[in-house]
Amino acid sequence: MLLALPHYLRTLSPPQPPLEQAARPTLIPQARSLIAALEPSDETRTWLAWAEPTRRAVIQIALELNLFNVLSTPKTANETVLATQASQVLIQRVLRHLAATAIITELAPSTYAPTSLSRALANPRSAAALKFSNTLSNPVLTHLPGYLAQTNYRNPNNPVDGPFQYALQTPETPWNWARSQPGLEEIFALHMSGYHAQRPSWMDPGFYPVEERLLKGCKQGGEQVFLVDVGGGIGHDVEELMGKFPVVSKNTRLVLQDTPAMVAQAKRQRPQLESQVHDFFRPQPIKGAAYTTCIPCCTTGILINQNIVPNTGAAWQITSLDWTMMATVASAERTEAQWRHLIESVGLRVEGIWTKDPACVSLIEVVRGETSKL
Repeated sequence: MLLALPHYLRTLSPPQPPLEQAARPTLIPQARSLIAALEPSDETRTWLAWAEPTRRAVIQIALELNLFNVLSTPKTANETVLATQASQVLIQRVLRHLAATAIITELAPSTYAPTSLSRALANPRSAAALKFSNTLSNPVLTHLPGYLAQTNYRNPNNPVDGPFQYALQTPETPWNWARSQPGLEEIFALHMSGYHAQRPSWMDPGFYPVEERLLKGCKQGGEQVFLVDVGGGIGHDVEELMGKFPVVSKNTRLVLQDTPAMVAQAKRQRPQLESQVHDFFRPQPIKGAAYTTCIPCCTTGILINQNIVPNTGAAWQITSLDWTMMATVASAERTEAQWRHLIESVGLRVEGIWTKDPACVSLIEVVRGETSKL
């Protein structure tokens, strides 16, 4: 049966989009399980030790050279050298390793073609995700084992004296450090807009009942603030809400809040949005809004659009982000019980939790409890 598998795989035609979308959550884990069963453990170990770190570095080099855009159609190594102005020997080594690790395809000696993945990496938002992780989170994760050994394997919980500060030898928080790195905040904003676009939105049909729970009974008036999006990046959520539910922007205000760099970028890219600079570690300046996303303030309700770690069967996307949160801000992705404990500790109450995909973010609706401290 195993001998017939390569022939069987070659005969498979690409699935049609509806089938692909419906079958993907089941087929991809099964395919990974098949590889795990077939691949000898020493080969897996070698892949982890050699292939993964070198592939990550070579992808970053290719991004800096704009190579994935150059390779939008099949090209020879010489043509790629002319387009990138890099060393011929270096370009050949880059292309060879990208092909060996399935990022691009080798058609013939020194001739290469794009794949769906390399085309995706030519997209600025996809590139931003890798550039940001290579600049900030990956260096910290590399030093995380050393930090944990030094602290006798205590769970990190100090965001101003944790793995980030240990790895980069800085007293700064990640936010302050990022501001000192030219262009990094803009890269992060681009990365987050891509992250948002590739995953189910809480405003999608069948996710959170926006009209029933958010819009029904909404008071409308020229100065009425309907929603404050705290830490909203460059405004993708606010823009999406306005586009899908135009009624909220006709007679009410939607306010975007973030750091100075994010707000400046939002004003350039989405000048139609009302935005203001706000540090979410400080008291919320807008009082009486109907809803706030992410961060509590004096509102009718709070919508927390965040990950929830399930008790069993957590997806790799969630556990990966959990370790990234540990490394960068000495925090964590929370379970439902942890979210409820946190929310109830300040006198608030969870009104409901909505999840469409266990590998993506959920929406937690929070209302005032009888003993609210806010």
